[in-house]
Amino acid sequence: MRAIRVDAYGGPEVLVPVEVADPVPAAGEVVIRTEAVDTIFVETQIRGGWGEAFGIRPPYVPGGAAAGTVVAVGAGVDPAWLGRRAAAAAGTKGTYAELVPVPLEGLVPVPEGLGLREAAALAHDGVTGTGIAEGIGIQPGERVLILGAAGGMGTLLVQIAVAAGARVIGAARGERKLALVRELGADTVVDYSEPGWTERVGGPVDVLLDGVGGELGLAAFALVRDGGRVSAHGAPSGGFTEFDPAQVERRGLTVRGIAEVQFPAAEIARLTAVAFEQAAAGRLRPVIARTFPLAEAEAAHRAIEARTVPGKALLIP
Repeated sequence: MRAIRVDAYGGPEVLVPVEVADPVPAAGEVVIRTEAVDTIFVETQIRGGWGEAFGIRPPYVPGGAAAGTVVAVGAGVDPAWLGRRAAAAAGTKGTYAELVPVPLEGLVPVPEGLGLREAAALAHDGVTGTGIAEGIGIQPGERVLILGAAGGMGTLLVQIAVAAGARVIGAARGERKLALVRELGADTVVDYSEPGWTERVGGPVDVLLDGVGGELGLAAFALVRDGGRVSAHGAPSGGFTEFDPAQVERRGLTVRGIAEVQFPAAEIARLTAVAFEQAAAGRLRPVIARTFPLAEAEAAHRAIEARTVPGKALLIP
């Protein structure tokens, strides 16, 4: 089968197509033939040298989620899985490949009415976005500021917050992305690449969903009202937003970080199923902006790093 391998940390050029042996499912596993493979920004950071922090060292096959069809089952697995559409849930290793072994606890059926590309697009961001929303508890009428609102997860968070009855302020970069955020229902959009962007937010917010981190996250943090809630889950700026613990305590803020979205396998499966059900019912729409052949993973990473993809980029084997 064909896969993408990284033999050394580096730029996108280290994503090299290779031919490797087809996987054989172990006991308690299935093999899916992937029809769509998820990509997320952190994979570019891992490839660029962050891998040690995630316990990922070259050589490795990147990727952490995909969707396709079950083509083989291991010992102890119900043969009824054969031929079923399913997702390799977030946390599955080595999904930049045509065939992927998946343990049963990481296998989630794709419901009727949901395409496999849409399932792949939700397999990471749908889980994290749903988990963030459940943890933060967005209420009707609250002002919710979303940083990175045009990204794969940001577009989902905008929809979730709008559906909850919140007044949504979506922050992104460039008119193309702002237009997408407006289309998804945000009440206000602001370009955080422009000076004075925080003034255009229109006053304090009840909730900050920070998918960017760094200085932008810190600027947005100052807008949260006393007693408000923050999810600081993103670091495409190069690092997570660092808050002053004394200020957090003094202002009575509730702050959730990346640790709060590191879910165990059973919870990942539950959140995946919730996101799939919402999408199949038409209440949640993953925004798939671009697809790339699997062999062009290098080009996909370049586009992701250049911030030219509003929504999701998928690899198609």
